[in-house]
Amino acid sequence: MTTSTNTTAVRQPAFKVLGAISFSHFLNDTIQSLMLAIYPLFKTGFGLNFTQIGLITLTFQCTASLLQPVVGIYTDRHPKPYSLALGMACTLTGLLLLSVAASFPVVLLAAALVGTGSSIFHPESARVARMASGGRHGLAQSIFQVGGNAGSATGPLLAAWIVLPYGQRSIAIFSLIALLAMIVLIGIGRWYRHQQRQPAKTPVSSGHDLPRHHILRTLAVLLALIFSKFFYLASINSYLIFYLMHQYALDTQTAQYHLFYFLAAVAAGALLGGPIGDRIGRKRVIWVSILGVAPFTLALPYVGPGLSVVLTMIIGFMLASAFPAILVYAQELFPGRIGTVSGLFFGLAFGLAGIGAAVLGQLADLWGIVAVYKLCAFLPLIGLLAVFLPDIRHPETTIAAPAASKA
Repeated sequence: MTTSTNTTAVRQPAFKVLGAISFSHFLNDTIQSLMLAIYPLFKTGFGLNFTQIGLITLTFQCTASLLQPVVGIYTDRHPKPYSLALGMACTLTGLLLLSVAASFPVVLLAAALVGTGSSIFHPESARVARMASGGRHGLAQSIFQVGGNAGSATGPLLAAWIVLPYGQRSIAIFSLIALLAMIVLIGIGRWYRHQQRQPAKTPVSSGHDLPRHHILRTLAVLLALIFSKFFYLASINSYLIFYLMHQYALDTQTAQYHLFYFLAAVAAGALLGGPIGDRIGRKRVIWVSILGVAPFTLALPYVGPGLSVVLTMIIGFMLASAFPAILVYAQELFPGRIGTVSGLFFGLAFGLAGIGAAVLGQLADLWGIVAVYKLCAFLPLIGLLAVFLPDIRHPETTIAAPAASKA
């Protein structure tokens, strides 16, 4: 009786904290996507060539992706409750610098600061989401990630409505978004510090007893699945509008609506993928979301515009549902290294999205956009590698042991 009662108490997620970290994720990723959307402004204002635009992207992506595992490794060893607010302060500084930058090197420095803020935010916020999950790790990651997906879709709209019409100085307005995020993250930092001060609990079981070489093989499979997912998503995010305009002669506005429908489906998939994984198991969600999407991607280049909308929404929903499951699966594979794992997977996601967009753009110049979509349609078949993923028992079944022993 006591064990059951205490287990229920432990498993209640801290929804206020999850809501706050998801909202912060929304604000953070709004700023990150805004950064990419204002490139035309700087190209015109500073007379930049495409090589210089590429250097801005390289600087931003290096700090926004490559630093994340480093931050995760450090905070696993030395947790910093207020590092989230500190990271957002870097972002705020970068935005203010962008608004007044008068030379290309200053733009690079500002881009590096914005990227650094993202690198600090993602590993630690993923840790907070897990701490607030109450054992429902998939649900917590989904709530956290849906905020980021919504922010990624919002940033370009704000750039089109505010920055492009009103110029470089208007970027400073978005520092208010960063300031709001800092206020929220300071509150989260207080909660985080309070959790650290709680009496030490018996370490949670990892839920698996896999030898080291099996763990490394499993990690390699997960990274391959991440590659297939984000390379394919790069083809949709970056080139869907151009594909629809070329293939079906749609006007720009109609094609943008198609992209919005896709992004809405991505947000829904991110929200539902985690709790579904809590219920039926991460491995099943990974199987269905990566490999199961292949029939739809293979059919997409050969259907009309009406059915294309339906297929892209199905593809977006299924692929987005994979990431919460993959991330939680990896966290359970490496217990005690939440920051490291989260930083690695978020950083890889950002890096692959940037690399994928560049590579696919070059292929589109060489072969045409339709050929690229036909080629990318086979990427989800990499999901066959999921057969090598071992079943990992959910670790939350051991959480209540300390409470039961006290009774």
